[in-house]
Amino acid sequence: MLLKTSISKHHNSSKIFALEGTYGTYEDFKKFINFMGKNNLKFYKTLVKGDAFSVNGLISSDDVIILKVNSQWDERGGTNTDLVKSIINSIIEHPNGFTGEIIIADNGQAQYGSTRRGGSFDYENNNSIDKTQSINKIVNTFKNKTKISSYLWDKITENNVGEYSDGNDEDGYVLSTKIVSSTNVLVSYPKFTSEYDTKISFKLGVWDSEKKEYDYEKIKIINIPVLKCHFIFGVTGAIKHYMGIPSDKLTAKLGYRTHMTVGKGGMGTLMANTRFPTLNILDAIHVNGKPGTGPNTTYSQAIKTGIVATSTDPVALDYWASKKILCEIAKQKYSVDISPINPDNNQIGSFGNWLKLSAIELQNAGFNVTFNEEEIEVIVTSINH
Repeated sequence: MLLKTSISKHHNSSKIFALEGTYGTYEDFKKFINFMGKNNLKFYKTLVKGDAFSVNGLISSDDVIILKVNSQWDERGGTNTDLVKSIINSIIEHPNGFTGEIIIADNGQAQYGSTRRGGSFDYENNNSIDKTQSINKIVNTFKNKTKISSYLWDKITENNVGEYSDGNDEDGYVLSTKIVSSTNVLVSYPKFTSEYDTKISFKLGVWDSEKKEYDYEKIKIINIPVLKCHFIFGVTGAIKHYMGIPSDKLTAKLGYRTHMTVGKGGMGTLMANTRFPTLNILDAIHVNGKPGTGPNTTYSQAIKTGIVATSTDPVALDYWASKKILCEIAKQKYSVDISPINPDNNQIGSFGNWLKLSAIELQNAGFNVTFNEEEIEVIVTSINH
């Protein structure tokens, strides 16, 4: 499909960068990073000068980077593993040399999904050119090049723990003691020790056991959702993808199941009260564009669009992608009502409504996000250029 560049007249507009005609390969993604850099979104934080380099760049050479993927579904329902591999390649080619750590993570909630037991990083059928290329196969590919591991938070999702600063070293989930009344969210987030003995609080940062303090800035979250329809909430994108951060089971036991808050803007609350993503990289290479279906997406159901899009604003990214990709596919391919996936539909419970509520939660917390199309600038390129 053909996307269009659009220029916003607003000074503080949210920028979206879109790449067409890709399978998520490293060569394509490297060109995309340079393209973003030429348009003032620098991937690498460094004193070195270059298209993708800046002292104000996103990724430092010693960061602990969590790649948040979708592990709950196989085939086209999970994040494209070719894209994940390309992102890792790009990180470790930091101009200063990458000395940090990469952790591929998700919480499939130990329920539902393709296995009916939650997430997996070892699917036989994956979203990639080589369908056998699972997340853990990618991890093993890079083991001799950098500190890299995977952590499926499903295995700790029912373990309620305290913070490192409370003297608790156990892996598990930290739960807030107060409900956020605007969306009825009981905030929860993972706290765990990586394969390389790095102690990580998703909310507070990397814990230094000797200094007894957290380094908040050390952790960077790259949010990598796959774009698709969702039979309950309309659309899965950058915002809904954060449902792989909290513990649905622990909060459900206390009567405040997190998944039920999505339609109230709960993922906005969660982002605002844990950790906002450093960058959102939307996998729209193959999408499920039929309203009323998903989030599971088989090979035969998926439509090839060849699009990857990025933004530091997850709300703007979801607004644009649902309207310009999913809605267009739905109108062209299916004779169905597109209102469930239309971001301009503000009917209570609809995707457009909860996206707006999520945005309000983030805006109230001081984050620069927008659901106003006039405040969104889109810059499109193609691998053919």
